[in-house]
Amino acid sequence: MATKIETNDDEDFSSCPVPESGRMGRLSLTMAWWALCSAMFWLMVPATLALTLGTKNVLIGLALSTAAYALINAAITRFSIRTGLSVAQFSQIVFGKIGAQLATLLFFATAIYYVVFEGSVIAVAINAYYPIVDMNLAYLIVVCYSVPLVFGSVQHWLDKFNGVLLPFYLIGLGAAVVMTLGEYGYSDAWLNLGPANGAPADGWWHCFTYFMGVWIVMMYTWDYARFGRKEDSTYHAKINFGWVFYAFTFMVNAIVGIFIAGTIPLEGGINEVSAVLGLLKLMGFVGLAFVWVSQTRINTASFYLASVNMQMFFKSTLKLNLPKFIWAVVVGAIVYFLMLQNVFTFILQALSYQGTFVVAWVAIALVQIYLSRNANANAAHLTARIERAPIAKWRALGVWVLASATGICLIQAQGVYASWSAPATALIAAAGYALVARREPVLSVNGKLSAVAE
Repeated sequence: MATKIETNDDEDFSSCPVPESGRMGRLSLTMAWWALCSAMFWLMVPATLALTLGTKNVLIGLALSTAAYALINAAITRFSIRTGLSVAQFSQIVFGKIGAQLATLLFFATAIYYVVFEGSVIAVAINAYYPIVDMNLAYLIVVCYSVPLVFGSVQHWLDKFNGVLLPFYLIGLGAAVVMTLGEYGYSDAWLNLGPANGAPADGWWHCFTYFMGVWIVMMYTWDYARFGRKEDSTYHAKINFGWVFYAFTFMVNAIVGIFIAGTIPLEGGINEVSAVLGLLKLMGFVGLAFVWVSQTRINTASFYLASVNMQMFFKSTLKLNLPKFIWAVVVGAIVYFLMLQNVFTFILQALSYQGTFVVAWVAIALVQIYLSRNANANAAHLTARIERAPIAKWRALGVWVLASATGICLIQAQGVYASWSAPATALIAAAGYALVARREPVLSVNGKLSAVAE
């Protein structure tokens, strides 16, 4: 009996691998994906780290992060394009139905947290430029205009919307540098940021491991790359989701952010909020427009992925088969509620804990990708594998939980141990899964199940 692999009303292909007919052209997928390059996070976090680790250490750590992200995402991109599987569908095959539910819960919760942060940046900018608009109303404005933007799909809307805004982000980034030079002149102070008693020798390592905590981007990559055409696999692996993207997102943004932070006097120290206020003071309405463009672009990606994964989570757990736009509204309501609570400290802690689960998931995924490198990627066969996945693959789930728990314990230990949390989590997850996977069937060759040991 043939397996149904696609439906006309499932434009996000949440229940099946993306078929050839649902794939996107190079430019369209590039414009949709490059929404992630414009968050204020990428400008100001490196500047904040430079104060404690030193500018040179941060740039070295980011260069290493660029290389690591490029290599890992190249493997993820090629596999995602080859199979068309989403994070949830892949997790169901590897961990079973419970594992897929945990993965989608982790995914949409983390995406919501990032929407809260980046959406708050826009609200702060609105309130600072128009004081008559209080913060609660500014939060509501951000949520109300953001939610409708993700009613459409990646293929039919987000690529066009973000494609139009990308040039404005690039122009705004250049204008920020030019206006900073015009107002304050050039100084090499940005190259010498760091603690008064000197930068730590291992500062580059702390920067590198800090950015391992943002491996949620790997899950973002997975759910976007699945829409790529197979003939464009090399382009996407090397350029769109590869080293070109991360060289710009990490290195170019960091250099601009550290330069601006080291040149413009910022009240209250360097953070996302003070940077926004500094840009508004320097650029006026142009600065407000720049912040709106940068944060709206990143929020389309986070809102979209939060909505899709929430939809899959509740469809799987409670059998609620509701359209994506309803879940987008639910996400917006949750985001607004969290904004009103001002729970940033709690969210930062939650993100650090959730980050260990993400790192462990990525490490296990890389092992599975290697084991499945010659496997059958036929859409009908993969759909059948998803449908007959067991409730749970306890060995794989056990490795995921054990590795994550180890990472959380190291975070709790603080100090030097905390800097090893993400690497230790990744190593334990990869080694543990490599061992248990020898007793689990991998994605089959020619449609037949085969064990790794064979």
